Amino acid sequence: MASTVHWLLEVSVNEGQLEAFKALMGEMVAATQNEPDTLIYEWYFDEEKRTCQINERYRDSAATMVHLQSFGGFAERFMAAVTPVNFIVMGDPDMAVREGLAGLNPTYLSQEAGFSR
Repeated sequence: MASTVHWLLEVSVNEGQLEAFKALMGEMVAATQNEPDTLIYEWYFDEEKRTCQINERYRDSAATMVHLQSFGGFAERFMAAVTPVNFIVMGDPDMAVREGLAGLNPTYLSQEAGFSR
């Protein structure tokens, strides 16, 4: 799994935007289901529905770029509904992915040990 790109994005739901965000989330999940090399695409809310953790994993950097291109159609609405709090990217994304994610100020982590199945 060395070529996979995986991230956890924590966002805070902006005041009055929960329903709009949930509707957008549904659209984004439906669109992402058509990306065959998206391995994980999960959204989790805290109990108060103020914070959302978004867990994503892509087969490789090329698959990640397919997703980022699709995200472009949702980006404006996404950023109006939430405020990014923390963004951790794991794996070894190529420079194109890093450039595509730069606006979200990610922290990059490289795997030192372990495995996934």
